Amino acid sequence: MFKKGLFLVIAIGFIACKKHTPPPQIEVEETAPLPPIVKEFDFVLNDYHVVKDTIKSGDSFGAIMDAHGVNRSQVFEISNKVKDSFNVARIAVGKPYTILKSKDSMAQVKAFIYQKSKVSYTVVHVDDSIYALNKKKKVVTKRRSMTGVIESSLSQTIENENVSPYLTHMLSGIYQWSIDFFKIQKGDRFKVIFTEQYLEDGTYVGINDIEASIFEHNNTPFYAFQYEVKESEKKETSYYDDQAKSLQSFFLKAPLQFSRISSRYSRRRFHPVQKRWKSHKGTDYAAPHGTPIWSTANGTVIKAGYTSGNGKYVKVKHNNKYSTQYLHMSKILVKKGQYVKQGDVIGRVGSTGLATGPHVCYRFWVNGRQVDPYRQKLPSAKNIEEKHKEAYFEFIKPIKIALDSIPFKSANNNQTYEDITISESNSNNCLESLTGAL
Repeated sequence: MFKKGLFLVIAIGFIACKKHTPPPQIEVEETAPLPPIVKEFDFVLNDYHVVKDTIKSGDSFGAIMDAHGVNRSQVFEISNKVKDSFNVARIAVGKPYTILKSKDSMAQVKAFIYQKSKVSYTVVHVDDSIYALNKKKKVVTKRRSMTGVIESSLSQTIENENVSPYLTHMLSGIYQWSIDFFKIQKGDRFKVIFTEQYLEDGTYVGINDIEASIFEHNNTPFYAFQYEVKESEKKETSYYDDQAKSLQSFFLKAPLQFSRISSRYSRRRFHPVQKRWKSHKGTDYAAPHGTPIWSTANGTVIKAGYTSGNGKYVKVKHNNKYSTQYLHMSKILVKKGQYVKQGDVIGRVGSTGLATGPHVCYRFWVNGRQVDPYRQKLPSAKNIEEKHKEAYFEFIKPIKIALDSIPFKSANNNQTYEDITISESNSNNCLESLTGAL
């Protein structure tokens, strides 16, 4: 009986111990996390060996491809097959490129991607078939506004607000017929509504366009609204004021941008080279050597050459009444008989001929007689016709309300704003017209 009891106790203890025995440990092998999927240029970059670089001085398409295992005969074949879409000889220094190669031991080139800009790029496929595609990255357009007060210059005011300097170029381009930027004064002020573009990853692309602005110069407001006039199948986009008048004029105010007038038209001036008093029938604009010189109006080049007095010069006939001349160039960029448009670069500032320093002497003829262009009442471009005015005023109404609602800032207190809201459905059409690709 005692043995049975002892056996029972031992059995119970054994069962209890068995119940408390921990289960065997199972080791789980940890796996490395998968790398994130990286997509660019419509490729999954994870599938390739990726080489990124920049075009350097002396680089050529052939040399780059050769360095990655593509022989000369293949380069010739590629260049010939893609020539209608991509000129391999025009790759520019400083532009980035990407080469996609297979991940196997052969490391064969599958694609060459050339980035023309932040938005535009070309993909040269060199896999099973050879072809090139010109593409653009998706961009997001945002509306923004800015107000500023001139302290020293327009460019400095915009630079102080960390806005792209391209805005200076665009504003001066819009008002170049209305405002003489050589004469803007401290206290002049402006407001502008414009659009900027960003890539989907947030990378800033740049200013797209100016939608509307107002520039107060000498206490006079100058409105500007971008508007597209439709005439049958022809569409023309330009800037007009709040009275539907064109801001464009037949002539530009000056033949170059952001310089200074060093000598005006005068019947009597002491010539700095000849050291004698004589008439000066031109306006001198001092500017750095090489500054682009524009034709101030559409016309035909009737002279392009050199004389000991004028140096290198160009003369343009605009119509039977008006002609202009540009002297002392360092380089002539047009030929006699060539048709040029307003704003076309016809030469570069220099000091050839009788000149003491780099400048352009701008001369102006009316009916064959040299005159002072600043004393002429010059013709304007075409205003909006009566049949289009109702649609124009309806279009600019919400934009003008938005522009007028932005308060002018006092000096040294410029400010930019985000997310300008314009009610009315037709404002969407305006925004859509400003989202052209760069």
